[in-house]
Amino acid sequence: MNHLAASELILNKDNSIYHLNLKPEHLADTVILVGDQNRVDKITKHFDKVEVAVKKREFHTQTGIYKGKRISVISTGIGTDNIDIVLNELDALVNIDFETRDMKAEKTSLNIIRVGTSGSIQKDIPVDSIVVSEMAVGFDNLLHFYQSDEVQLQDFNEAIEAHLGTYERNSKPYVVPANASLVEQFMSEQVFAGFTGSNSGFYAPQGRVLRLPLRDDNMKDKLATFSFKGKKITNLEMETSAIFGLSAMLGHKALSLNAIIANRATGNFTKDGAQAVENTIKYALDRIVSA
Repeated sequence: MNHLAASELILNKDNSIYHLNLKPEHLADTVILVGDQNRVDKITKHFDKVEVAVKKREFHTQTGIYKGKRISVISTGIGTDNIDIVLNELDALVNIDFETRDMKAEKTSLNIIRVGTSGSIQKDIPVDSIVVSEMAVGFDNLLHFYQSDEVQLQDFNEAIEAHLGTYERNSKPYVVPANASLVEQFMSEQVFAGFTGSNSGFYAPQGRVLRLPLRDDNMKDKLATFSFKGKKITNLEMETSAIFGLSAMLGHKALSLNAIIANRATGNFTKDGAQAVENTIKYALDRIVSA
């Protein structure tokens, strides 16, 4: 069934997509995703010009030109639940005809690059460095609502679940690779190759304790000591796994760049988070136009 009912493909009165408030012509083929809405301006200040600026809720979008390349920058807010909204609506903008509500016969593939902050769980990945995620493990349950088995690395799924001794009421972890061509484009001696963990929360799911006790006091150490096929989990955040998984299923290319602002293994925190993010932004933009 290709024709989509009004309750499924929800459009605003101006025919823009419901949450993002964007029309197809507003979107570039290269999209940078950031969690923090204030980070959109920090990226587009480098643009030669901004053509589009749209805001709705936490979703802020600006589309413009950087060194001749048209790029959209969109804030997602925090968490894989928001990524579910953003990725599906980005895909709808390019692959569904809003007038007929039918799928387009010819599909468009977007380049989707997350630029975010993250905490390292390995001593050898210091604060103020950049991690390029080659793969990600999701500890949320988003991908399990989709027919997603084909994009998951099942051997990694099983290895991580066995290593962590996942609580039976928790969702099963899922592992998805980044797009290989984007990894090659963004990798250099300036960055670390990463295996990113996307958690369903910032405190207990990442092994942080304030006043509430954890179900598993060893969660952080278990994450840090996992190793399979030469891959260790390098850093923790809250979005990358869903970006990789949904992009792969929808036919888009995805990558994640992480500005490391904390090292959980050493207890260090950056002295200048703004500069760490700025360095990651500049690196991302220059790699985008290098293709």
